[in-house]
Parts: sequence; C-alpha cells; structure tokens
Amino acid sequence: MMDVKEIRKYLPHRYPFLLVDRVLALEPGESITAIKNVTVNEPFFNGHFPDHPVMPGVLIVEAMAQAAGVLGFKTMDKGPEDGSIYYFVGADNLRFKRPVVPGDQLQLDAKVISERRGIWKFDVRASVDGETVSSATILCADRKV
Repeated sequence: MMDVKEIRKYLPHRYPFLLVDRVLALEPGESITAIKNVTVNEPFFNGHFPDHPVMPGVLIVEAMAQAAGVLGFKTMDKGPEDGSIYYFVGADNLRFKRPVVPGDQLQLDAKVISERRGIWKFDVRASVDGETVSSATILCADRKV
C-alpha cells in the first residue's frame, strides 16, 4: 500500500490535479489498484454541473493515467526527482458507462500491456462498487525533463 505522501514521490501532480489518493496493491511490471475518493468539495463540481454534480470524463481518464504512471515509475524504480516525467500521450477504445458523483470511491486498475522505447501501453479501468464506469487502453511516454 502507498499513501498520498509516497504517491507524491512518483507523480509530479499537486492539488487540485493529483487524482490518486491511495494505492491498495501494486505489482511492478504487472498491475496496480488505486483509489480516488470523490468529494463534493472538488473544485470542478462548481461548474460541472452545479445542480447535478458529475465528475468530468477527462478527469476520470486522467486519474486512470495517473495510476498507470505510478505503476510505470515503480516498475522503472525512478520518479520525477530523477529527471523523468510520464506524459499521457493517447487513448484507444475509451468508453464511459455511468457518471461518477460526489461520495463515490473510484477504483483505478491498470495493467501493463507493453513497453517499447519508453512508450508504455496500459489496459485501464475505473469502477465504483465493482461496476465499471470507464475503460480504455492508454499510452504514456517516459521522457527526461
């Protein structure tokens, strides 16, 4: 398990854009299960949508990419302090199944599909209470900063 203090060692994101609160399981080179607690205090709910708050789909995808980023960095045993950054560079087969609302706990699962010349491919899934809310194949690029 990783708490947010350790997660911050592997992701350069900070409030309000850090979207991984906890890592429940991680097997380097294989998979990760992480959590994003969705609260009504999230800044995006002020405008999306005030009378019917829904987490923006792009932020769900970003949360999945951040979880995949932690998996990639832990697999490579390096992080941003080593002069490396993970860019989200693509998504295929992206689907949304249902809205994510305040009070939901978003489970983020990512599995490594492949890695070639610093380009990582992950199978990702976000779920709430075991029900899939989004899934995709995403690409991340490990680059020097």
